[in-house]
Amino acid sequence: MARYDAVLFDLYGTLVDIRTDESAGAAWDALRGALVEAGCGWYRDRDDDQLRSAFESAAAPVRRRAAELHGRWAEPDLLPAYETLLTQDAFAPFERFEPFASSAPVPSADVADRAAAAAWAFRRGSTSLLRLYPGVPQLLGDLHRAGLRVVLVSNAQACYTRPELDLLGVADAFDHVLISSEEGVRKPSPEIFLRALDREGLQPDRAVMVGNDERSDILGARSAGIDGIYLRTEISPSDDPDVSQHAVQSFAGADYAGILRFLGVR
Repeated sequence: MARYDAVLFDLYGTLVDIRTDESAGAAWDALRGALVEAGCGWYRDRDDDQLRSAFESAAAPVRRRAAELHGRWAEPDLLPAYETLLTQDAFAPFERFEPFASSAPVPSADVADRAAAAAWAFRRGSTSLLRLYPGVPQLLGDLHRAGLRVVLVSNAQACYTRPELDLLGVADAFDHVLISSEEGVRKPSPEIFLRALDREGLQPDRAVMVGNDERSDILGARSAGIDGIYLRTEISPSDDPDVSQHAVQSFAGADYAGILRFLGVR
C-alpha cells in the first residue's frame, strides 16, 4: 500500500529558486512607471520613500481587516492596496485627482486589471532571480504518473505568484493551488493545511508536506497531523537546522530523486 495519496509542496525555496528585494530602487521605479502609465501622473515626481509610504498607507487597512478576520496567521491580499493607489490621490489635497487621466468613470474591471499590472511590475522590478530548480517538471510528472495528487500550499501574494507559475510553465502542474493571500491565512497555521486536505478529500495521515522552512512547512504541517519532508536549500531560513527532527525525512538541497525514493515512486 502506498504510504501517501497526496504530496503537498511549498513553492519558493522548494520548487522555485528566487531572489527578491522589495527595497530595491528598480522595484519602486517599476511600480512608479506602471502607475504613471495608468494615468496617475501625481506619482511621476515622487521619490521611493514617498511612494513606499503611499503604498503602506493603502495596505494598512487591508492588513488590519485581515488580522481582524484571521488573527495571528492572517495573510492579507495586497491587490486592493494597488487598486487604492490607482483610484485615490495619495498626495491630495496638494494635487488634483485625475484617475486614468480621464473624467469618465473607470470600470471596476479596468481598475482590477491595471492594479494587477502594477503589482506584477513591482514584483518583476524586485526580482533578480526566478527559476525552477532542475528536475521540477520531471518530479511532478513522476508523482502524477504514480497516482499521487500534487498540491501547492504557498505563503505568497497571488498577484505575484500566479503570473510566476504561468511564466515558469507549472500553472497546470498541480491538482489544487492554495496561496495564502487568497486563503486569508498563512503557514504555519494548521488551517491552510486542513483546507488542502479537505479539497483533496484526504485524512492527514494520507498526505505529506515538502518544504524548505521548518517552522512554516514542517511544524505547520505537523500541527495539522501531516508528515513533513524537509529540504535545506540556500533560501531556507538562516537559523533552520540542516536536518529537521520534526520531519520524517530531511535532504540537503532540492533532492527530488531522494524524495521519489522515499515515497517509493523510484
